[in-house]
Amino acid sequence: MLNRQILTQFSHALHAAKGLTLYRGIMEDPVCRAMVVFLEKVTGQAPMEQILDSYGEIFRLLSAKAVLAGEKPVGDAWQDHLLNLILYQDNPFSEAAASVPYGQLGHSLKQAAMWDLNKLQVLHRVEAGAALASLLKMEDESLAGQLPVWDALHIPFVSETGRDGRPKARELKELLSGRGDWSACLEALSDYYICAGSGIFGRYGAFRWVSRYEHLEGIDEPDPVRLEKLIGYRSQRQEVVDNTEKFLAGLPANNILLYGDRGTGKSSTVKALLNRYQARGLRLIEVPKSALGDYPLIIRKLRGKPQRFILFVDDLSFEDSEVEYKELKAVLEGGLEVRPANVLIYATSNRRHLVREHFSDRGPAGDGDGDLRTGDTVQEKLSLADRFGITVLFVMPDRSLYLDIVRGLAEQRGIDIPGSELEKKALLWETWHNGRSGRTARQFIDDLSGELGRQKKQ
Repeated sequence: MLNRQILTQFSHALHAAKGLTLYRGIMEDPVCRAMVVFLEKVTGQAPMEQILDSYGEIFRLLSAKAVLAGEKPVGDAWQDHLLNLILYQDNPFSEAAASVPYGQLGHSLKQAAMWDLNKLQVLHRVEAGAALASLLKMEDESLAGQLPVWDALHIPFVSETGRDGRPKARELKELLSGRGDWSACLEALSDYYICAGSGIFGRYGAFRWVSRYEHLEGIDEPDPVRLEKLIGYRSQRQEVVDNTEKFLAGLPANNILLYGDRGTGKSSTVKALLNRYQARGLRLIEVPKSALGDYPLIIRKLRGKPQRFILFVDDLSFEDSEVEYKELKAVLEGGLEVRPANVLIYATSNRRHLVREHFSDRGPAGDGDGDLRTGDTVQEKLSLADRFGITVLFVMPDRSLYLDIVRGLAEQRGIDIPGSELEKKALLWETWHNGRSGRTARQFIDDLSGELGRQKKQ
């Protein structure tokens, strides 16, 4: 016979799980589904092997989550997982709260959210110790000491703020965990949503557009590059930063084309914007060239969201046989569906006019391929780049800038060798490898760091 108190607690938790309204989507989560099965087995006093089986499934799922979490949990693994679902689950309340201040939310919406928070708090109280206690009434209680518990699953973490770099999420989780009445935290939760966003936009800062499934996929570990760590091209980056800050302030801002030689830091500049401005609501969405035709679908998902979105098209160029550039022209300006104010396009390219040109394009009318209006064809191709309001040029660094980048990267890595030796090695590297560029400098420093590290171990 199972403990009566445990049965009552788990019965209340099961009813709470099935009585959710706005947050009922939480119960579609695999861990929550497994928890419901476990509660049903316990309250239904199923055979012990079935209870143990359902317990083991929860443990397996929570263990997998803990490996990926990258931060210390608030409470045990189950409690932390449930708190994360509350913060990141998309539902009518979180979407509304992310869009308007708490005072403008409807009374019924608030009432339903309070109802759900009270029920979620009941589920939150299902601790590992209580779950184990429900399994202790066996003929051989020594088995209880062998059962794994999920209150110490987390992997050692590096930063208190976790991978997403947003301490507000942890603050709210700790607030809920320490409160006796979660419904009293509704306004704080609403404030969190309006600051961080709801659903996937609250959980991630970087995304990729997946055309096949027509959805945005969150990126768990975006490139950590930071603007202050990038060396050289200060005026170019400042132009990008200035435009982005206008955008974040709700002021008129331009689409940007960053073009120039390979390896000069064009893509890194755009990626670094996210790490500086994510806390201010910036989100970065990587869109492949092949998906430019999906632009109407993408903006429908972004329109009306409180965040500011940069659609990032990397290494953009077109062959003359490709017609996608016409779709991009409509994206930049034109078309019946206007670009929302919270969306900009930043693209990088090694080709100034984006579309490949031939000498025949500029030949006399009617020659070669039979185009009677070759001048019009040329203008159509050149007009694509003109649709970007700002064009920023990144040219191959000269010898002085290349060595400045090398020295700066060496200092960041803590490489301590004589300056003359460093320069000699760097110049030899660029001669034998990919030519002079910021990327070449980084590859040289990577190689040098590895070599020095190997020598220390010998």
